[in-house]
Amino acid sequence: MSDEQEKPPPAVRAVENGLDRLPLAGPLDALGRASALDPAISSLQNAVRKLPLGGLRDVLHGRWLGHPLHPALVQLPIGAWMSAGVLDLLPGTRRASRVLIGTGMVAALPAAWTGAADWAELHKPQLRTGLVHALANSAALGLYAASLTARMRGRECRGRLLGFGGLTAAGLGGLIGGHLAYRQAAGPNKAEPVQHLVEPGWHPVGKVDGFPVGQAASASLGEVKLLVYREPSGGVRVLADRCSHQSGPLSEGTVAQGCVTCPWHGSTFRLSDGWNVSGPATAPQPSFETRVRDDGVLEVCLPEAD
Repeated sequence: MSDEQEKPPPAVRAVENGLDRLPLAGPLDALGRASALDPAISSLQNAVRKLPLGGLRDVLHGRWLGHPLHPALVQLPIGAWMSAGVLDLLPGTRRASRVLIGTGMVAALPAAWTGAADWAELHKPQLRTGLVHALANSAALGLYAASLTARMRGRECRGRLLGFGGLTAAGLGGLIGGHLAYRQAAGPNKAEPVQHLVEPGWHPVGKVDGFPVGQAASASLGEVKLLVYREPSGGVRVLADRCSHQSGPLSEGTVAQGCVTCPWHGSTFRLSDGWNVSGPATAPQPSFETRVRDDGVLEVCLPEAD
């Protein structure tokens, strides 16, 4: 095959070259290093954590849903505001635009609450990026409030301009939020790769007598860290050690009433099956089946790999 045949079409090359020149990744990465935000972060984080939310906090995290609730709720204000922007370009749609803007403003409030609950349980670089994300969204909400006020006073042109400003701010907030979620991995289940890193079948992890009774201990199975807990009754419980929320070491956590609590952000998991009984973790921990060979060696196996 000739060099000419191997080259992509000119239109494809033009798009690739243009995307390569977009200066987005660098500035977005820099948000996680913006230490000037730390004083504000400390105060806001403490305030969010001290809110007397009780069981509502797990609802906001999305534990009942199995993944963070915030990404689902943000679709409502973004969708309403985007639709209002389209209608603002068409004649005879003033009333509908106002309804959509108001709907987006109302929908933004529960989205903000879920975002704040998740944000307060992140690592420092994620907290910095998340704060800028929240500021952009707050600016969008303020611009839409000003837009709706202008429209109600008959200043339709000013209202539309403010609305497009709000849509721009919301788009910037979405861009930063996507960076936070995917580049900085704020929301994904950190324990999900375990099932791909452990080969099928039974694997030895050490002499069972080498693990203390009634105390969490750590072990390794290749690349996977394990939490090993020997019960006083003689049973052995084994979970993936890295917390599904933010990879905290569960083996350094507190064991009580058949559960282990992560020392980093307080997620609690049942030792018997890894179920997340309280957040902020929204996904359970991989749980291993166990057996002890005649020579006293503890072996583990993922249930689906048996």
